[in-house]
Amino acid sequence: MKTALRNALIVASLFVTTASGGLLAGRALADTSPARQPAALQADGLFWETFHSGDYAKIQASLEASTAAYLRNPNDAVTAAHVGWLHMWRLSEHNRLDQTPASITDDAVLARKYFQKAVDLAPDDARFRGFLASAILAEAQIDRDAALRDQGAAIMQQAVKDWPAFNLFTAGYVASNQPADSDSFKRALDQQWQNLEVCAHTTLDRHGGNLDQLSNVMFKASTGSRDARACLNSSIAPHNEEGFLLNMGDMLTKSGDWQTAQKVYALAKRSPDYASWPYRDVLERRIHDAQANVAALNAAPTPGQKPTTPMMLSSSYSCMACHQH
Repeated sequence: MKTALRNALIVASLFVTTASGGLLAGRALADTSPARQPAALQADGLFWETFHSGDYAKIQASLEASTAAYLRNPNDAVTAAHVGWLHMWRLSEHNRLDQTPASITDDAVLARKYFQKAVDLAPDDARFRGFLASAILAEAQIDRDAALRDQGAAIMQQAVKDWPAFNLFTAGYVASNQPADSDSFKRALDQQWQNLEVCAHTTLDRHGGNLDQLSNVMFKASTGSRDARACLNSSIAPHNEEGFLLNMGDMLTKSGDWQTAQKVYALAKRSPDYASWPYRDVLERRIHDAQANVAALNAAPTPGQKPTTPMMLSSSYSCMACHQH
């Protein structure tokens, strides 16, 4: 795969996250639109079944159902956003494929279209603006379009202001593939610390000196608030906390601070849902190999080869680390 295509795909690995994106890339959407049609509700069921099972092979079937529902009622913001999410998921976790077709980048264009529609229909929803910004940034990277990149960055900045707990992660996640010594990467890493501080209503030592009580503090601060869905595990993102900490640990490791990364990774083990997390083996290898992974996560990509130790952003679980049951 050509380097330009690979870089574009990494930027698109949001979610996801991107989620991502709140604490995790890709935190999906609550189905709250009024008077939704039966076709939309049926498509929702397939969306969640496919998404929560991590069944990448069924993305196209779910896309058909959600797109058909959208065509029946193009004024349903949730359905529009689900179509956008399916396109971004397919693009984000392209490393699941044996070979990645160049045309998969079209998913970024379609994701942007449907997230723009969701924003138009629900302009007060800060989640939709964060997702739209992510899609625009992916498309800008593909097209090498500086003006489009600036547009996406401005939308993301506003989304962060409107809902910091939800969009700080998203803003930082898309920059986790930048060089570790770049200003954009350093800012992105600090946004992960800020996200934890917003969720816990506390100030954190950037070397992890006061992380021990974070889990309990964050639970008490977030429960019952709007930020709960962004900061804690939920039925929508059953491993929100674990996935966030996996990514943040990767970013700290890439920065060279592998000792603090080990502390952050280890926090995931305190989650009450850790034992059922499908990616706990990944995290435990990260803890063991943290020092060696400083070089691995900073290594230049080899054309045509998948990295053996990818950043979460460019992995085959960039969305599923948070959302898969």
